[in-house]
Amino acid sequence: MERASVIVSNPEILGGTPCFRGTRVPVESLIDYLEAGDSLDEFLDNFPSVTRDAAVAALEEAKALLISRR
Repeated sequence: MERASVIVSNPEILGGTPCFRGTRVPVESLIDYLEAGDSLDEFLDNFPSVTRDAAVAALEEAKALLISRR
């Protein structure tokens, strides 16, 4: 059974920017933090509405998408 994505896009929320489900936190913010060398914990401290499970799931979804395009 496939679980629902933790990433959602709704034109009514931030103009359709992909966000973590149930939040207004763009997934891109997580990527930006990691690119800047910040830890996952630092991201989670600054965005408490995002759970660790959701952040890890979003990274796993991104990885799966990249792998499927090989």
